[in-house]
Formats: sequence, C-alpha cells, structure tokens
Amino acid sequence: MKDSNQEVLMQTHKLGKTFSHGGVQQHVLKNLDMTLYKGDFTVIMGSSGSGKSTLLYAISGMDKPTLGEITFEGQEITGLSNDQLAIFRRKNCGFVFQQIHLLDTMSVLDNVLSSAYLVQKDRTQAVVKAKKLLSEVGLDASIWGKFPAQISGGEAQRAGIVRALINSPKAVFADEPTGALNSAAGASVLDVLTEVNERGQSIILVTHDVKTALRGNRILYLRDGVMVGELHLTPYSEDSGPERQKQLQSFLADLGW
Repeated sequence: MKDSNQEVLMQTHKLGKTFSHGGVQQHVLKNLDMTLYKGDFTVIMGSSGSGKSTLLYAISGMDKPTLGEITFEGQEITGLSNDQLAIFRRKNCGFVFQQIHLLDTMSVLDNVLSSAYLVQKDRTQAVVKAKKLLSEVGLDASIWGKFPAQISGGEAQRAGIVRALINSPKAVFADEPTGALNSAAGASVLDVLTEVNERGQSIILVTHDVKTALRGNRILYLRDGVMVGELHLTPYSEDSGPERQKQLQSFLADLGW
C-alpha cells in the first residue's frame, strides 16, 4: 500500500498517444491514468510494443501526447511549447538511455560538465560536483580525462548516470539502462541507481528484464497502452532478493508475462 503522506511527483489523466503509419492510426497509449510518487523507484514493465518507452517519453517531456494531461508537481506540462518543455526538462529531469550517447569528442568529465553548464552558473562548483559524483559511482580521476571509446560500456553508463544527476533533477528517467551491457556491468549500473534512490532520488525506469525490475519498490505493468497491474515491494536489499523474485514472478505470471 502507498504511504498516504507520500508526496505526488506526477500524474497523468486520460493520457493518449496515437501514431499514424500509412494512413493507419496506431493507438499506443489509451486513456492512461497514473500517479507517480516522490522518492519511489518506479519500474514500468510490459511486453515489446506495450507503450513503455512512449509513456516514458511523454511523462518526461521528450514527446507530446495526443490526448490527456500530465502534471509534474502540480504543474500541467502538456500545454507547454517545445522551448518551454526544453527548459522544464533541463531543470527537472535527468535521462539514462540504453544507448549511452556520450559525445565521442569530449572526455568523460567534459561530457558531464556539458550538461552542468546549461544550468549551473558557478562553473568551478560544477567541476567540484562532477568529480565528486564520478568518484561516488566508482569512476576515479584516472577515468575523467578519457574519451568514451577508451572506457568500458559499464563505465560509460555510470558516467551517463552522473550526467543525469549533475543538475540535481527531481526525477531520473531511465529507458532500458542495462540493455546494452553484460551482466556484471549491468549489475554495477543497477547498484548505482539503487544507491541514489536510497538517498531520495525519484527514479522511473522502463525495462523488460526481471533482474532489473527487482530493484524497484513499485512495479507498473503496461499492456497495449493500458496500465493493467501494480505491485508494491519493500525497498531493495540483497537479502530480499529471493523473496522479491518470487513476488515479482508471481505478479508477472498472473498477467500472462
């Protein structure tokens, strides 16, 4: 059950998204109502084509829905212009993608700072914060000056997480963040996301991977653009792994996963 005192981060009301392909209308999201809460590690699951990524892009302001309303901390964002949405994302959102999108011609540190400088006026302080965050995710000074091609995929994704966190976003949106990584690198990335969530960071993550989903304390299941199931778990710990997996697998089995 949700804590009645937990603050609402964002809500959707009758959210719809339609794409047109060759004159055929494809309804990807259908009258979707959803509430997300501050401090949660929310995982959105569903089979391929269920609308998971479309939903993530809509609620993060990266794409506009066709119908309905999205509010973020009580502010309605669906009516914002593209320029206003860009400002909204810069101030409130951090993004971690399956494809890491670090700039090849910039060092790890400069990739992080390129985001920081868009928001933070004190560049000296931004450098201090970037180095601190990089160290906290296990990227020491020997990594900071390297280019993306010179580091591993797991290291690059951890740098991507730092880039997402550098401006202290109110929410981090992650789309299959371990999808392109091997199991060891993926686990290290999930450890980082778990740790920052334990410090109060709100995370909304899309995945079809059960091991990834186990890190969440709230699982939402999407089918054909409609939210059809919800599971609440205790905060993640290594000790809770077997019981969490049993609960999640039962939940998914009931939904025909």
